[in-house]
Amino acid sequence: MKKILFFAVVFILCWVPGVSQTVPTSTVTTKVFPEFSPFATFQLDSKLMERKMPYRVVLPPNYNNSNETVHFPVVYLLHGLTGHYTNWTDKTQLAEYALIHKFIIVMPEGDNGWYTDSVAMPTDKYESYIVKELIPEIDGKFRTVAEREHRMIAGLSMGGYGAVKFGLKYPEMFSLVGSFSGALGATSFTAANAGAIGKGIDAVYGPADSETRKANDVFKIARELSPQNVKSLPFIYQSCGTEDFLFTNNRDFDAVLIEKKVPHEFREHPGIHDWVFWNDQVREFLDVAERRLKK
Repeated sequence: MKKILFFAVVFILCWVPGVSQTVPTSTVTTKVFPEFSPFATFQLDSKLMERKMPYRVVLPPNYNNSNETVHFPVVYLLHGLTGHYTNWTDKTQLAEYALIHKFIIVMPEGDNGWYTDSVAMPTDKYESYIVKELIPEIDGKFRTVAEREHRMIAGLSMGGYGAVKFGLKYPEMFSLVGSFSGALGATSFTAANAGAIGKGIDAVYGPADSETRKANDVFKIARELSPQNVKSLPFIYQSCGTEDFLFTNNRDFDAVLIEKKVPHEFREHPGIHDWVFWNDQVREFLDVAERRLKK
């Protein structure tokens, strides 16, 4: 209990309501790379969300010039709290990194919905939208290899939580999951212990003891894995900066994965909760994804 309260206090101090976690960095500058892989923005007319949902796509450099019979693996990248689908291309060198890979990279809009179907807002179905509408849209619109071994998902902070959750709940859909500075203890926060951030989480998950929280608690899901379930899971790539306020939370999750013998790796690097770390990690993740596809 003391650990949860301490984590909550640090969370509140470090994640100030109304201040985007995606802003502060003086080391990584946003650049335009006209010579690199192009990206484009699309909209999906979502029935589940009852509105048009934007998403951005980076295509492999040889996509337009390759034979129409050539298909490509897909990487989904999820943004963090207060962020948007444009973050990965605007705040990292993703377009440059994509040049040496052959991935279709898709960046959905997740708003502040924690990649979960909200109990309070019937049209905020961020989990169902991605699984049931966006992924089929991508497989239909682009030349993807539309099967598990060639579909991967990763994200930062809130998106790291979302990616891990998708991997645990839909192991038949993803072969690789990546979490960078993942907010993996999201379901433990309420307005009572985490202020404004907790209030937003309450709107998504409901009361502290709700079934929705239990169903989306990645710690609970992981602890209850059977040996047979473990065999079906995607490989999990987890990383966190050693000075990040979520570092202890990430180490705790790593301990659960070790206990349950879940195939994964956990990288600890010097760093905080910022775009310097995430810019480095998205490059690392694409390299890991490339190597795993070649196995």
